[in-house]
Amino acid sequence: MTALSIIVPAYNEEKALQQHLPSWLDFCGKNNFKLIIVDDGSKDGTSKVLGAVQDPCFSFIRNKVNKGYGGAIKTGIEAADSKYVVTMDADGQHYLEDIEKLYKEITAKDADMVVGNRGNRASGLYRRLGKWMIRTIARILMPLPIKDINSGMKICNTSLAKKYIRLCPDSMAYSDTIALVFISQKHLVLETPIQVRERTSGKSTISTRTAFETISEIINIVVLFNPTRIFFSLAFLFILAGIGWGIPIVLLGKGVSVGAMLGIVTGIIFFFLGLIAGQLSMMRRENLK
Repeated sequence: MTALSIIVPAYNEEKALQQHLPSWLDFCGKNNFKLIIVDDGSKDGTSKVLGAVQDPCFSFIRNKVNKGYGGAIKTGIEAADSKYVVTMDADGQHYLEDIEKLYKEITAKDADMVVGNRGNRASGLYRRLGKWMIRTIARILMPLPIKDINSGMKICNTSLAKKYIRLCPDSMAYSDTIALVFISQKHLVLETPIQVRERTSGKSTISTRTAFETISEIINIVVLFNPTRIFFSLAFLFILAGIGWGIPIVLLGKGVSVGAMLGIVTGIIFFFLGLIAGQLSMMRRENLK
């Protein structure tokens, strides 16, 4: 069995593949790795480029329709039969040496996932702000032992990945949520520095909508695995606000404020919703086992 499969999702990456595919094939041949490229319903010549490749270490899968970044990665993971899988973007921004680095890290430390930390590599203030916002919200909602959760280069245990990918979205938010699922399930998740280069061709599909989708998926994962963290926090805030609003009015001899009672009752409702959500979460986690 091959030790490592490299999963590359590709959508309209004809020019990038023509440039980088030969070096990827050479790298996989020398290291006995498998390269799985998923053409995610491309409309350019991506399939033609991939279909012309004849190499024992190469596998090409075509999605008839565009499933999205996460959907393409999930297609590749389902097809992998190696112990580990590593994801890499098709635009050529990742260095092949970093794949070896991640592989050595995960095997040496018997980790379940190792994330390639790009450092402060996001281009432009707008994208850096978006990444910072996503990381901050994730840290507020759950313990986060890594920094670059949305890195496109991650290596993980294949059997665990196949187990959890059904919980992850087909969108760009896949990168964040797969890491958060591993962390939530108490697997050993580490990170190590990697380098990235600028895209040489094609166009990035990351947008403001991607950031909001990612935040939404982060909240979904927290609600799935640890809903009490959200519901109990809301319960505490509403009850505290209700009491803080009502005490001055009571001290003035004006009775109990309707607004204060509304806040307290809302907090109590959130508390019981948290208990119910916690029970449902426990059942879902048992189903994963």
